[in-house]
Amino acid sequence: MPLFMYQAAYTPESWAAQMKAPKNRVETVARTACKAAGGKLVGAWLCFGDYDFVIIADAPNNESMAAVAIAVGAGGAIKASKTTVLMTAADGVAALNKAQGVAKVYKPAR
Repeated sequence: MPLFMYQAAYTPESWAAQMKAPKNRVETVARTACKAAGGKLVGAWLCFGDYDFVIIADAPNNESMAAVAIAVGAGGAIKASKTTVLMTAADGVAALNKAQGVAKVYKPAR
C-alpha cells in the first residue's frame, strides 16, 4: 500500500480543549481514522513549525487517504493541513528511468 505523510495544525480552540484534558489525541484519532479508511497508522508525532503534528499512514490509495484528510479537517479542530504521497527510493529510481523516455518526446514551449 502507498505511504502518505499528513501534516496538520490545530486551531487555538483545539489546543485549549487539549490543555484541559491532556492525552495523546494524535495517536488515538489517527489510528482510528486510518483504520476506518482501510489503512493503518505507521506513526504519529507532535512537531514544531507550521504544523503541530505529522502522521505517516499506509493507505490503500489516494481516495482512502483523502477521506482521512477530509474527515479530520471537517471535524473543526484543524486550521491547516497538507497531505504528501511518499515514494520509496526504488520508486524514485524507477521514475528517473521512466523520465528518460518521457524526456525523448517532451518538447517544452519556447
